[in-house]
Amino acid sequence: MCYADVYLYGQILGTNSFLLTDGFLRPDEYSEIEEQYFLPGGETGTAATVLASLGVSVRIDGTWVGRDVSPMLKEFYSDKSVDLTSLSFPADFMGVTDHVIISGLIRTPMGRFQHLFSSGKRWWNTPREEDITGCKAAAVDPYFFDDSLLAAEYCKRHGIPYVTIDCRHDSDIHRNAAVNVLSHECLDIEYRGIPYEEIMEMMRTETDGLTIITQGGGEMLYARKNGEIQRMKPFDVAVKSTLGAGDTFKAGCVYGLLHGMNDHDLVRFASACSAIAISRFPLPLHPPKLDEVRDLIGTAG
Repeated sequence: MCYADVYLYGQILGTNSFLLTDGFLRPDEYSEIEEQYFLPGGETGTAATVLASLGVSVRIDGTWVGRDVSPMLKEFYSDKSVDLTSLSFPADFMGVTDHVIISGLIRTPMGRFQHLFSSGKRWWNTPREEDITGCKAAAVDPYFFDDSLLAAEYCKRHGIPYVTIDCRHDSDIHRNAAVNVLSHECLDIEYRGIPYEEIMEMMRTETDGLTIITQGGGEMLYARKNGEIQRMKPFDVAVKSTLGAGDTFKAGCVYGLLHGMNDHDLVRFASACSAIAISRFPLPLHPPKLDEVRDLIGTAG
């Protein structure tokens, strides 16, 4: 049985991040690296870091943590309220890493995810029901096919509300989610050319949960079945790096769900978490704290 407040299932990586000094990469030109780090990343890894900073106890599962990532990950979480006991640490697996080039609003991730997913080999855990039973809220990333569906099914079976991301309107994970957060990157691929208001209508008719559409620095949309589409502007902050912004927003939604926030307050809280995240670098070393989030919300009115 899980004794953490929150269960997270999904991508847990080692991220090599590079913040450039004078604008983004240009062909055949030298670029100066201002800062670089090797720290936990991935949708689930980042969300765990943020939730721990907000005072939440978390259990994570998902991606195997191989030899290239394991020492860093164990050391990083050694003093945080993040339980790693469900993870697998196979000695013969390199571990999943990505590399991200960042300059302000622009970032480009690089990795071998297409190779990994097409390899036909397993590199993640199947979720365990006993890990989910007893937690108060969860988040399920949709990338691990039947195993992601299984994690969502366990949540449904035990009445545990969960947040997911970038799930289509016709997916079971969306239908049963308490919150589904859709990025503009996802919508531009899955629903290209369809106005966001029409997408929202498709999304909310299929679920009793809350659907949120984010647009980076643009206006957010959120709605439930039979309700009006609501809109909210993001907080205005100076951007240092957008790496982890969406993962931090997801973590803020989980926190709001855990604490029974209404839709407006949940979206605003998640937006404030994300705003603080993009104002600093690197996010894992400077995650938003609860008093900072509350202060930003209070200052903005």
